[in-house]
Amino acid sequence: MPACHSCKNPEGAMATISLVHKTGKLSNSVLVFDFEGTMLRSTSLFPYFMLVAFEAGGLLRSLLLLLSFPLVWLVGEQNQMGLNIMVFLSFFGIKKDTFRIGSSVLPKFFLQDVGREGFEAVQRSQRKVATSKMPRIMVECVLKEYLGVDAVVAKEIESFHGYYVGLLQEEKKHNKHLLDSDNFVGIGSQTKNGEQELFCRCKEVYLVSDDEKRTWQVLPRERYPKPVIFHDGRLALRPTPVSSLALFMWLPLGIFISMLRFTIGISLPFKVSGPILSFLGAATTLSKSDGKIENEESEQKGKLYVCNHRTLLDPLYISYVLDKPVSAVTYSLSRFNELVSPIKTIRLTRDKEKDRETMEKMLSSGSLVVCPEGTTCREPYLLRFSPLFAEMTDDIVPVAVDVQVGMFYGTTAAGNKALDAFYLFLNPKTNYCVKFLERLKPCDTSLAGGKPRIEVANYVQSEIGKALGFGCTGLTRKDKYMTLVGHDGVCKGPSGGVLSLHKASLF
Repeated sequence: MPACHSCKNPEGAMATISLVHKTGKLSNSVLVFDFEGTMLRSTSLFPYFMLVAFEAGGLLRSLLLLLSFPLVWLVGEQNQMGLNIMVFLSFFGIKKDTFRIGSSVLPKFFLQDVGREGFEAVQRSQRKVATSKMPRIMVECVLKEYLGVDAVVAKEIESFHGYYVGLLQEEKKHNKHLLDSDNFVGIGSQTKNGEQELFCRCKEVYLVSDDEKRTWQVLPRERYPKPVIFHDGRLALRPTPVSSLALFMWLPLGIFISMLRFTIGISLPFKVSGPILSFLGAATTLSKSDGKIENEESEQKGKLYVCNHRTLLDPLYISYVLDKPVSAVTYSLSRFNELVSPIKTIRLTRDKEKDRETMEKMLSSGSLVVCPEGTTCREPYLLRFSPLFAEMTDDIVPVAVDVQVGMFYGTTAAGNKALDAFYLFLNPKTNYCVKFLERLKPCDTSLAGGKPRIEVANYVQSEIGKALGFGCTGLTRKDKYMTLVGHDGVCKGPSGGVLSLHKASLF
């Protein structure tokens, strides 16, 4: 980091290097840093606005933003005119009260772009103020909740009658406790900083060059101050101009292939559809812990397959690799998916006693798949396992499932969940991984071994987590929906009953 300058103290500018790199925290200073120039490896802001345009506005808005990129590039992404164009096209007409992209979608992509060197320099200060060229609604969540910044200085977006009009207004909200300090140290980029007033109050300012940022390493996930466990949105790729162009070029063929894959998957026998789907790019990987998928069926009842929940197709893929039909329990599966499902699905009521009776009846007539997380989790974490399954039987087989996608996620919390399977098959390539773990020993179950049902549920969760390399959490379905969409995921139906808003998931 060779370049330094000082607004107030040119003679002491070189001291900035030791301030940034020393191991102790700057307890007596307030660090002011430019978010884009100091922490992000990429110099392009376009991908973040494309995420807003696609997730909040849809295909047509994101296509319009892509078509405007030559003009944005010509005037400069980091210049005010280029920034105004992207803000207007991304936000104009978006409802303000329901906009949650900044907290549900963007944090993951921001953190994947954070450089380890910039992160380490910023984290050495106890008090941090971030400035940003992007609107506050886009950056505030990741800076405060995930990176531990005390205050964010960024512009707001003008709104009219609850809708964004796409025009930036000057930032007026400051954290007086921090900004009244006279002991500022600054880190910024060599391009024009977003809040010149703050940087000119710094005793020392350290500048990061674009050439140096190209050598930065990606911040490892385990170094995140707060892990990203819940993430929403359909896009799995980082929508740079090139990848966005590839996405729109793929869509016409991808829509046809998605419908073809879906039709083959629900209409042909498993032995026939598997090779065809693999040829079409939807591969399945099967692994077994003991050389056999399962032991011989119990004479009294079927097996209970307990798996983590990645998409609504989890039970279908388990049935496929077993080469036999199994049943699955679900909360409010959409009528369309229920009609076309090749396997039997039974609705649960969230009434513990009724659901236990339903599951016991299903087990008495065959094998059953249950996803005790209660909702999907696309990140490498497992949510809390409901212990209800532990009371059903002592014939429990844990199953670890995962799916790799490159363009679209097959799950959503805020979007149209009936399209989950369509988006999953819309990817150029997918790989569904199914791993059957060892059947629980009778001594490790509740019925035969007398183990507490919560202990059994936690044990199964931990075994699946080890098999996948995922972290185990105590978070629940309610935590997910409160984080991503601001409610608990249930609402009252017309008759007063409780309905799940997660209508496309098999639980």
